[in-house]
Amino acid sequence: MLKKFNNFFSNNIGIDLGTANTLVYVSGEGIIINEPSVVAVNQKTGQVVAIGTEAKKMVGRTPAHISAVRPLVDGVISDFEVAEEMIAYFIKRAQKNRKNILSRPRVVIGVPSGVTNVEARAVRDAARNAGAREVHIVEEPMAAAIGMRLPVGEPVGNMVIDIGGGTSDVAIISLGGIVLSKSLKMAGDRLNQDIIHYARDEFKILLGEQTAEDVKIAIGSVIEGGDDVESAVRGRDLITGLPREVILTASDVRQAIAKTTRSLVDSVKEVLEETPPELVSDIMHRGIMLVGGGSYLKGLAEHLSSEVKIPVYVADEPLTAVVRGTGIILDNLDELQDVLIQNEDDLPPQ
Repeated sequence: MLKKFNNFFSNNIGIDLGTANTLVYVSGEGIIINEPSVVAVNQKTGQVVAIGTEAKKMVGRTPAHISAVRPLVDGVISDFEVAEEMIAYFIKRAQKNRKNILSRPRVVIGVPSGVTNVEARAVRDAARNAGAREVHIVEEPMAAAIGMRLPVGEPVGNMVIDIGGGTSDVAIISLGGIVLSKSLKMAGDRLNQDIIHYARDEFKILLGEQTAEDVKIAIGSVIEGGDDVESAVRGRDLITGLPREVILTASDVRQAIAKTTRSLVDSVKEVLEETPPELVSDIMHRGIMLVGGGSYLKGLAEHLSSEVKIPVYVADEPLTAVVRGTGIILDNLDELQDVLIQNEDDLPPQ
């Protein structure tokens, strides 16, 4: 009871800062925000028009003077000012119903594995400028492993594959650290682009990004199975310039995304080839954990398992694994300091 009371007044916020979606955890309350990482900006005035769900509705539907943009590309900040506005908005919303709203929060933010010092500093600076008094950075595969309650601090191998919107992270974790990792610029957004390119090349029709994502979710799959389901999609005919509707089948989508899924499998194999044999033995026994929105792709776990000859499991609630991990880190910050990316500002002078 005392711990819960202290957590409520400790003003701790965990953020899974994703390319596609941002999730926010507040100590004592749990996950309170899950919204798209999209910001709509008025180009004439420079003012932010909408953030999150409202901004996502505007993508592809805005007048010339309003642009709906993603301030993160491939998991890292590409537009610092807009990202700062977005982080500030989410922090303000997280503090909305709290007694200590005037205090500056302590924040833990998940970022893709292998981020550079410059990229990590950009995230820290954006969060500090948005109102955080203390910012800690953790790599998303580590946060996901902690969120799944894997024994990351023990001398056993844990393998996590986090397939998000902008990046896919493949990581081997043991003794509170990432032994090996590989961050790929191919994830949910790349699959959407694959579908758009396929429809353009095969059907001479231009689809919107949201339409491609809807098709991926509805009928996307990696392996054949059951009936070849189909979906009607609408777009612009590239020859006539007029609206047109075509039918995409699950087979079409598999063919469209085949190259990207093959690259993911090859990357997983490369990481396993470099992994020490004792850790490989652990992983063969414990299996590989899939997290992130991409883990919902039908047949992906089975396909990976057949390719690498190791059991592959989809985590419970894979979309929230990272932000749940940031919450656990917040509540046990003293014990979990080693899992954080070292803040160079806190290092002693040489």
